[in-house]
Amino acid sequence: MALLLDRRRFLGGLAIGCSAAASPLLTPMVFASAPWEQRLVVLILRGAMDGLDVVRPVGDPAYRTLRPTLGQGGLPLDGWWELHPALEPLIPLWDAGEFGAVHAVSTPYRDRRSHFDGQDILEAGSGEEGLTGTRDGWLNRMLQAVPGIEAETAYAIGRENLKILTGEAPVSSWSPDVRLQLSPQARRLLELVHADDPLFHAASAQALAIVDELQAEGEATGGGPAGHLQLARFAAGRLKGETRIASFSLGGWDTHGEQTRNLGKALTVLSETILALREGLGPVWGKTAVLCMTEFGRTARENGSKGTDHGTGGAMLFAGGAMRGGRVAGDWPGLGESDLYAGRDLLPTRDVRAHAAWVMRSLYGLDRGVLEDAVFPGLDLGSDPGLVA
Repeated sequence: MALLLDRRRFLGGLAIGCSAAASPLLTPMVFASAPWEQRLVVLILRGAMDGLDVVRPVGDPAYRTLRPTLGQGGLPLDGWWELHPALEPLIPLWDAGEFGAVHAVSTPYRDRRSHFDGQDILEAGSGEEGLTGTRDGWLNRMLQAVPGIEAETAYAIGRENLKILTGEAPVSSWSPDVRLQLSPQARRLLELVHADDPLFHAASAQALAIVDELQAEGEATGGGPAGHLQLARFAAGRLKGETRIASFSLGGWDTHGEQTRNLGKALTVLSETILALREGLGPVWGKTAVLCMTEFGRTARENGSKGTDHGTGGAMLFAGGAMRGGRVAGDWPGLGESDLYAGRDLLPTRDVRAHAAWVMRSLYGLDRGVLEDAVFPGLDLGSDPGLVA
């Protein structure tokens, strides 16, 4: 086992001062190895991604009728499906079988179409009881089912509280909010405090090296990378070490108006995030699954503001060297008038939780009963969609 520092606690200590009493360098942490080699990253796409615009069923005769102005200039895949043009940077991953989608999926949430409720249910991994009765998240419940989990095994990354990783299992967290400013006097104080102790001296040196690295990166990029790249690079760095599960969220998916412009921006961020993960993970990418999940889909018809409103069925995107991509999986229900859910939305033909569960079962060998009863209460796992290579 290697001696490592809890980065967030260290940075928090710098933010409140560098006295010996306050410094978390006085309590270095040792982390155990994780129980598996495969990595899982769950990206929460907040705002309800329009799966019908991201992965376009242009082979369905009703699609162009429902969307006369949206869905132009797509990237052809197989004659039936097209990708949004903002996803062009991910075409090499598609061709390599490392990027794909599942269509016509949703959580059990229906009809009220509230972002807050939809996100709570998505992260709780439950039915609508997740709004009141479920206090932990499905990734945390999965960790609770595996012996030997340490805090370093899973990371919740970003500014917000991620319900998906909240629960009894130990989870680490990190946010890029703290600015790293360490004065020469504070640096000297840390060196003096730990000068005579070989263990703490080595820990201090490692922590100071982290500060130097991130300060140098910020200066080289005029203040540091965009937020989504910070999140992706931090996640990749941890996943190359002891961490096996990471989760963070990306916003910008609520496209009631001017969807062509706004959705393109969100997809550019997503593309850059996935590519940053791939670059940062290096050879570990081949053992990694990335799931991109959103709270619900959007209406089949475009609205008068050249956008779409809150809907039901949508798409889940996935990436990673551990995945079997280059395809759109799922059972397509059709977009004809009689095919739509409530006469307005894409009909979900499968629970999105089942796809996430099968990925975890394939990666980690989790028992079917554990997935259906503990991780996703009330879920019918159904047949294996074969998303993992």
